[in-house]
Amino acid sequence: MLDAAVTSPTPHGRAGWRRVLAAAMLVASLSSVPAAAQTRVELPDFTELVERVGPSVVNIRTMERGRVLGGAQNLDPNLEEFLRRFGIPLPGGRGAPRGHNNEDEPQQRGVGSGFILTSDGYVMTNAHVVDGADEVLVTLTDKREFKAKLIGADKRTDVAVVKIESTGLPAVRIGDVGKLKVGEWVMAIGSPFGLANSVTAGIVSAKARETGDYLPFIQTDVAINPGNSGGPLINMRGEVVGINSQIYSRSGGYMGIAFAIPIDEATRVSDQLRASGRVVRGRIGVSIAPVTKDVAESIGLGKAAGAMVRGVEGGGPADKAGIEAGDIITRVDGKPIDSSVDLPRIIGGLKPGSRASLQVFRRGAYRDVGVTVSEFEPEQQARAPAPEPGASAVSKSILGLTVSELGEAQRRELKVKGGVRVETADAAAAKAGLRGGDVILAMDNTEITDVRHFATLAAKAEKARSVSVLVRRGEWVNYLVIRPGR
Repeated sequence: MLDAAVTSPTPHGRAGWRRVLAAAMLVASLSSVPAAAQTRVELPDFTELVERVGPSVVNIRTMERGRVLGGAQNLDPNLEEFLRRFGIPLPGGRGAPRGHNNEDEPQQRGVGSGFILTSDGYVMTNAHVVDGADEVLVTLTDKREFKAKLIGADKRTDVAVVKIESTGLPAVRIGDVGKLKVGEWVMAIGSPFGLANSVTAGIVSAKARETGDYLPFIQTDVAINPGNSGGPLINMRGEVVGINSQIYSRSGGYMGIAFAIPIDEATRVSDQLRASGRVVRGRIGVSIAPVTKDVAESIGLGKAAGAMVRGVEGGGPADKAGIEAGDIITRVDGKPIDSSVDLPRIIGGLKPGSRASLQVFRRGAYRDVGVTVSEFEPEQQARAPAPEPGASAVSKSILGLTVSELGEAQRRELKVKGGVRVETADAAAAKAGLRGGDVILAMDNTEITDVRHFATLAAKAEKARSVSVLVRRGEWVNYLVIRPGR
């Protein structure tokens, strides 16, 4: 009966049986595929990486002489490291009256991590790990301990190099940050809370993350805690791609967001530290701000990119080159300035004395400006001009502004040819952020010569459109957008 049932035609006909047999053959062919050929997702095994890179990671302890009794004496050194990193004052810190302890006897000040750069004893770490230390002690995984010499530290990038007297040390391999991908597995080795050679792992969450610091960071979800600072971030090829430096935390501990300094940036800094003990950077003498979407659209820039010049240092390279407050710097030697933070990084990487070509957007048009880069130093700030009595005023315009003439002394102090001083700001002008004492230098990419010129431009403003004004307030300039119809 079974044979008859199989060979007899069904109500669906022979074509139906053909489809059934074809499906059966497909299932059989799939089941015969070797398991190795089937797609399989496995979690990475870090054991080999730990064995290979672990000996290159060191524990760093910093010592300080003349610590106070009470106050910070009993504070956990790991907590101290975290407090110092984020600028939180230490209880009974430096400058407080000392107790009766022996000031010549060093006491532990903080802990951190580092990694061996070269086999002859150069070690890289964070600048904040060794900042202010009287002694730096480096402990290897084989328990050997060395007193290290500080070669140099750069607070701007938070990179430091120390040297221990030893040879034949296991140096790390440096990776290519450019090949690092978001979602890629990475590993950290360090000394969180003093627990030496602790291994944690995760993935790259983002690249070129802006945090307001000098460098763009690698963001990860690798567990990083106080004591991990200065330790390496390692890819699956066993190469160092970053230095673990910061965490985002509301509790003082790990919350799933950590930041590492890209190793290519750190290496450039360490090379200079090893060569001369300091980092030489270029500067052009400008203060900058981001370009917002509203400002970019109102002045005809198109997209919100570039760095807006808020102030120019008198007698500095930018001033000599003709850069003006309100200019938007969009390129340096052909490299685009996508964000305002790109400018100091690119300029800082130029050699002092070299010539740079800047593309500048000014009054609705692009122009190229050549500037000679100088060496970085603390920038001077311009003083705000004092108002001059007796200047003529004009009645309120449709923009809600009452303005007065700038006197000759004010113009000389501001180093401008024209402009008007805001006496009062109401309605749309007040909503845009203008206030008395501001100096309006330009409107809709047109430089203002005097009060009469301002009145002419203001009268042309339509209620349905936006008006961009370049405003000087105290030491800085900024673009504000007035919407007369609102």
